[in-house]
Amino acid sequence: MAGVDRTKGGQGMRGAGVTGGGVNLLALRSHNTALVLDLLRTAGAEGISRLELAERTGLTPQAVSKITGRLREEGLAAEAGRRASTGGKPRTVLRLVPEAGQAVGLHLDRDELTAVLCDLTGAVVARREAGLDLGAGAEAVVGRAVREVGELLGAVPGGSVLGVGVALPGPLDHGRGVLHRVTGLPEWDGFPLRDVLAGRLGLPVVVDKDTNAAALGLAVRGEAGSFAYLHFGAGLGGGLVIGGAVHRGARTGAGEFGHQVIQLDGPPCECGNRGCVEALCLAAAARGDTREAARVLGTGAGNLVALLDVDLVLLGGRTIAADPDTYVRGVSTALDDRAHRAGEPPIPARLASGGVAEGAAQLVLAPLFGRGDG
Repeated sequence: MAGVDRTKGGQGMRGAGVTGGGVNLLALRSHNTALVLDLLRTAGAEGISRLELAERTGLTPQAVSKITGRLREEGLAAEAGRRASTGGKPRTVLRLVPEAGQAVGLHLDRDELTAVLCDLTGAVVARREAGLDLGAGAEAVVGRAVREVGELLGAVPGGSVLGVGVALPGPLDHGRGVLHRVTGLPEWDGFPLRDVLAGRLGLPVVVDKDTNAAALGLAVRGEAGSFAYLHFGAGLGGGLVIGGAVHRGARTGAGEFGHQVIQLDGPPCECGNRGCVEALCLAAAARGDTREAARVLGTGAGNLVALLDVDLVLLGGRTIAADPDTYVRGVSTALDDRAHRAGEPPIPARLASGGVAEGAAQLVLAPLFGRGDG
């Protein structure tokens, strides 16, 4: 299936390996600069004054002036007018320049590809969607990804492309960008996706599991505390945010939610076990029994809540999107029943906002704002 271009903005052409001018990424990656950038981002178009930046970061006014001066030179910050003060002259307020930098978010699902181009605030500037067979082999998938990213970048002129965040099913090694034995697709085992894509695109690349990317995107957009994101699409997985940070585990393999066994004599799963939550949910969904799929998903979610004591369960993925009320109701019922038995307050479950591709872009953007390691 040919890629579907959903572009907002003007026309133009830009090669996939061209990053444009302006942003010095390495110079930006300091703790204090990240603090200032994040406050500029959250302040929005109204902006924030240097005095407020100093008060909220704990930095000296001199340090703030130095940082904001450099950000203005880089084109990342600009004046947003003046604001009346309680005494003295009006204060100049600064704002983030969203179009000064861009990041690509690429979601490689088992049967479809979604690519988005996001500005510094995470807003989607352009989107492409295409069919994909993740089992077609590395060369075919990489070639398709490179073509779609090239088309995406060619449709939107201007702005420095900071990098490409890639999200796909795990397990994988996030630190090295190397895939492990993707469930049902053992041919990907050991493939260095990050390095291969970076070489083909001429851009920095970050690789993570689809569920981790989505969870990161949710945290950046304001979901606070600790939560679990459960993604039910072509497969079933989970992303964990603990204390505001994505929890990947010692070997970056945390969150394999779909492969917890809840029925010892259950149907075989592609991971090699029997009775996994994923196998049971997929079987129920395939025969059209959405209520049973939701019940099983809720049972797995209850186990997760009991283990990690998270504050919230968020649901996403196209299978859930096809019947969201049934899935939210089924998971909520299971969580309420568990809380009642344990004598605890119930944990809410609701639909997640945003998608995996948008979260993948945050693998590149979030570190600039001190929001995780990408």
